[in-house]
Amino acid sequence: MAPPVGTPLATATTPSSRARDDLNSTWTYLQSNLDNVMTKLQEGLDMKTYMGVYTAVHNFCTSQKATPQPQGSLPTLSQQHRGAHLLGEELYTLLGQYLSEHLREVLKNSESHTDEALLTFYIREWKRYTDAAKYNNHLFRYLNRHWVRREIDEGKKNVYDVYTLHLVKWRDDFFKAVEAKVMHAVLRLVEKQRNGETIDQMQIKAIVDSFVSLGLDELDSTKSTLDVYRLYFERPFIIATKAYYTNESKRFVAENSVVEYMKKAEARLEEEKERVNMYLHPDIMKKLMETCNEALISAHSVLLRDEFQVLLDNERTEDLARMYKLLSRIKDGLDPLRNRFENHVRKAGTIAVEKVAANGENFEPKVYVDALLEIHGKYQQLVNVAFNGESEFVRSLDNACQDFVNHNHVCKNNTTRSPELLAKYADQLLKKGAKAADESELEELLVQIMVVFKYIEDKDVFQKFYSRMLAKRLVHTSSVSDDAETSMISKLKEACGYEYTNKLQRMFQDVQISKDLNTSYKDWHDKILEDSDEKRTVDSTFQILGTGFWPLNAPNTPFAPPAEVNKAVESFTRFYDSKHNGRKLTWLWQLCKGEIRANYIKSQKVPYTFQVSTYQMAILLLFNDSDKLDFSDIKEVTKLTDENLEPALGILCKARVLLPSPEDGKPVAGTSYTLNYNFKNKKVKINLNINLKSEQKTESDETHKTIEEDRKLLLQAVIVRIMKGRKKLKHVLLVEEVINQVKNRFPPKIPDIKKNIDALMEKDYIERLDNDELAYIA
Repeated sequence: MAPPVGTPLATATTPSSRARDDLNSTWTYLQSNLDNVMTKLQEGLDMKTYMGVYTAVHNFCTSQKATPQPQGSLPTLSQQHRGAHLLGEELYTLLGQYLSEHLREVLKNSESHTDEALLTFYIREWKRYTDAAKYNNHLFRYLNRHWVRREIDEGKKNVYDVYTLHLVKWRDDFFKAVEAKVMHAVLRLVEKQRNGETIDQMQIKAIVDSFVSLGLDELDSTKSTLDVYRLYFERPFIIATKAYYTNESKRFVAENSVVEYMKKAEARLEEEKERVNMYLHPDIMKKLMETCNEALISAHSVLLRDEFQVLLDNERTEDLARMYKLLSRIKDGLDPLRNRFENHVRKAGTIAVEKVAANGENFEPKVYVDALLEIHGKYQQLVNVAFNGESEFVRSLDNACQDFVNHNHVCKNNTTRSPELLAKYADQLLKKGAKAADESELEELLVQIMVVFKYIEDKDVFQKFYSRMLAKRLVHTSSVSDDAETSMISKLKEACGYEYTNKLQRMFQDVQISKDLNTSYKDWHDKILEDSDEKRTVDSTFQILGTGFWPLNAPNTPFAPPAEVNKAVESFTRFYDSKHNGRKLTWLWQLCKGEIRANYIKSQKVPYTFQVSTYQMAILLLFNDSDKLDFSDIKEVTKLTDENLEPALGILCKARVLLPSPEDGKPVAGTSYTLNYNFKNKKVKINLNINLKSEQKTESDETHKTIEEDRKLLLQAVIVRIMKGRKKLKHVLLVEEVINQVKNRFPPKIPDIKKNIDALMEKDYIERLDNDELAYIA
C-alpha cells in the first residue's frame, strides 16, 4: 500500500507538508537541487539530499490535492490516477522548461568560441550535460516508471523518459543552433589532417558520438536512429570530401605522371578507410568510399586506361596491379582493360610464332610448342599477380591464346598444323631417348602439353596423330615408360571424356594381352622344339592388335618374308589358330623390325648388330648366298614394290652397308649392290630402321585424309541423332545444333554440314519439307 499523502518516505529532512503540496514550493526545492546536478555534479550529491529529491518527486506525483474533493468524501481510484496524471504532466513540463532555459545559457556561452575552441567547449558541455542527464534520470525514476510509461503506452507523442528528454532538448534548443559552426570546425580539422598536420582525433570522435546519440526515433522513444548523424555530419563530410579530392586530384595529375598519381590515389583511399576506423562511424564507409572512388578514379579513368598499354608494353607488373585495384573499385572500370589485354596477348603470341617460322618450315615441334607456352606462361603469371587471377581476365587470356594457337603464321596454309605439331612434341617426350631428366620433369612437361591442348580447336586432329604415334611407340616398345603413357591418357580423358581416349586405352590392353600370349607361345614352341630336336633359328616376339582400335593399315605392297622369318610366322599362326579358331591374322610387315648380326666382317672382333626393318632384313639376308645382287633380282625375290624397296635400299647404301654400282646410281633396275666387307662404325649396334622425311610426309597426308573421312562420318551421325530425337527441325536450327554438339572435337564448317545433310537426304535418312524444314525418315 502507498503511504498516506503527506507522509515522507524517508527520515531525510524535506519541505513541510504544505510546501510539498504546493506546486511552486515543490518545484523551487527540486530546481535548486537540479541546478547542483547540472552545474556541480562533480562535487557530488549527498545521500540525504538525493533521497529528499527522490521523495519530493514521488510525493508530488502521488499527491491528491491536484483535484478538489467534496468534504468528507474519499477519492476514487480513477480520481487518484487523474490527479497523479495531472501532477506528473506538470512536473514533466516544468522539467522541460528548466532544461530549455539552461541550454539557452549554454548557447549564449558558446557564441564566444570558434573552430577548435568551439569543439572543446561543445565536447565539455556535452559530457557535463549527459552525465547530469543520467543522474536526473535516476532522481526522476518514479516519474519515468509511472507517468511517462503510461503516457507512452497510451500512444502520446513527444513524451520521453527523463534522460531522452534531456537529449531532445539538447538537440532542439542547442544543437540545431550550433551544428553548422561545429561541423565547420570539424571539417577544418579533417582538412588539416589530410594536408599532413597532426590533430586531436579524439575531438572528432567525441563529436561523432554525440551526433549519433541524438538520433531518436520519433515513433518509439526506446529506439535510436542515425538520422541526425547522417543529416548533420555525414552529408557535409561527404560533400567536403568530394570537393577536397576533386581539387587535389586535378592539381596532382597536372604536375605528375599517371603512375605517381595512382600511388597517390591508392594512399588516399587507404587513409580514408583508416579514418573511418579511427574516429568516424562505420555507417559512413560505403558512401565515403564511393565518393573517393568518384573523385579519385572515375574522374580520371580515361587517363588511367590510356596508360594501361604503356604499362603492358613495359611489363610494369606492380603498376598494372595498382591500376587493376583502382579501376576495379568503379562500375565497368575494367572492361576496356580486358579488351586491350586480350589484343596485346594475341599480338604477342602471333609475333612469337612468326619468329619460330622465320627460318622456314623445318622447325622442331618443341620450338613451336615452347613459344606458345612461353607467351601463355608469361601472361598467366601477369593475370595471377597483377589482376588477382580474376576470372574475366583469365577469360581474356584464354580467348587470346585460343586465337593465336589456332590462327597464326604456321597455321596459315594448314589450319590443323597446331594439333599435329603438339602431338609430335608429345611423341618426342614419350619416346625412349627423351631428354627429360626424371619422372617429375616429364610429368610437368605433359601438364604443359595439356595447357596448349586446352586451346586447340581441332582436338580430333590431335587425337588422330597422337593415336598413330602411340601405336608405333607401343608396337616398337619405344615408350619411355608405361606410367608416363598412362598419365597422358588420363589427362586427355579428363579434358575430353571417356570416348576420346577409349581406343587409346584398348591399345594398352592389347599390348598386355600380347605379352601373356607370347609367354604361352614360347612354352608351346619350346615343347615342340624339344620333341623334334630342332634348334631355334629366330627369337621372335608377336603382338596381336585389334582391328577396330589400332590406327594401322595393312601393307601397301606384296612381300615375301625370308625363310627364317616365314618359319617363325607359320609356327605362331598354328599356335594362334589353336587358341582362336576362325580369326584371321593380317601381318603388318611395314611395322615389323628385328636385329641381324654381321658375321662377315672379319676385322671386327665383336660382330656388328644391325637394327633393321623387316624389308631391310629380307634384303640383307639375300647376301648370305651372294655378295652382289641386282635391283631387279632383289625386287623379284622380296616381291616389294619400287616405292617400298627404294627407301629400304637407300638407307642401307647411305650407311655404307651396301655399295651401289654405279656409286651414285639410284635404286632402280640396272643398279647392282655389293656387300661392303670394309664396313666400319663407331657403334657396335647400328640402327638402320629410320623413317625418311618423305615417308613421314606420306603418313601425315594419310592421317589428314583419315581425319576428313572421320569428320564426315561424325557429322552425319550427329545429324541423324538430332533428327531422330526432334523428328522435325528447321534447317538453320539443325545447323546450329550440329555446331554445338561437334565444336568440342573440331570447329565444323557450315558448307560441310550442309553437304552432309544433302548426303543423308540422298540416303533417305531425312527429307525436306515446306518452309525450309527437315524431317527424319523412320
